[in-house]
Amino acid sequence: MSHAANNSASKGLVVKQAGPLTLIQDTGRFGVGHLGVTQGGAADWISFRWANWLLGNAPNSAALEIVMGGGLSFESESEVRLALTGADLDAQLDGKPLAPNSSFKLLPGQRLVFRQPRQGLRAYLAFPGGLNAPEVLGSRACTAREQLGGLHEDGKPLKAGDRLTWKGTAPAVRRIAEGQGPQMPVSGCRLPIVLGSQVAAFSGRSLFQAFNQPWSVDNRADRMGVRLTGPALHGALTGIISEGIPLGAVQIPPDGQPIVLMNDRQTIGGYPRLGAITPIACATLAQCLPGTQVWLTPVSASQAQEDYRKQLTVWR
Repeated sequence: MSHAANNSASKGLVVKQAGPLTLIQDTGRFGVGHLGVTQGGAADWISFRWANWLLGNAPNSAALEIVMGGGLSFESESEVRLALTGADLDAQLDGKPLAPNSSFKLLPGQRLVFRQPRQGLRAYLAFPGGLNAPEVLGSRACTAREQLGGLHEDGKPLKAGDRLTWKGTAPAVRRIAEGQGPQMPVSGCRLPIVLGSQVAAFSGRSLFQAFNQPWSVDNRADRMGVRLTGPALHGALTGIISEGIPLGAVQIPPDGQPIVLMNDRQTIGGYPRLGAITPIACATLAQCLPGTQVWLTPVSASQAQEDYRKQLTVWR
């Protein structure tokens, strides 16, 4: 036991400069919504799963979600193999570019830097066996509003001087097959939506506009929700009795501009909803930079479930 502890103490990755938002995430908290505690977890869960797959980790192993990059830099204290997936944030190892969606070796004293988005918004950095972090309500995920999770159990992003350690040792090298890994969205991408019970309350004109023209991703977007801008949608309902909100719920507030609710959403809400975009669509939207155009495309619940199950099979 003491040998394992000493071994863990001898390895680490030190934050030299903090970026805009780097959070420890896993798949999130479930079964706690009745306590008012949100789901949290990796916003682009597909890229997150690929990062852990590359290292042979358990699917729920804690990793880093890196937003924008913004000069985030680490220095390694030991040799370690890490995996990087998701957005291309112009990551560099000692000044040499790193390819997304692959694993790489980091040697003692080497610097890993994330600069700025070239494609996508969120990168995922996985560690052998997963990051060490306290577990709160069954998860290590950071949620800032609730001050849960993270290195210091306060839900806050990494800061300069933080030291990351991990659970495992050198993993076997895995590679993602050509064309199989996470794809970053392009303008004009489609977000499948399962329509909800309140959809009939919207006017015919609003429903036509909702699904037959593109929406623009607004710069008012975070882990709680993403606002879409376009023509104002209107209906017979201006408010409803507050009810539980699922991942991807598309709320229509009084200004008629949709808000897609994401991982750190509130647990209940009283705005009418068009429905909910699918989990795969949530991963896509989490990677959309402001200004990206998206289309809401209705799908049946059974089709959404089939697509979700198909996505899960790629990691078997």
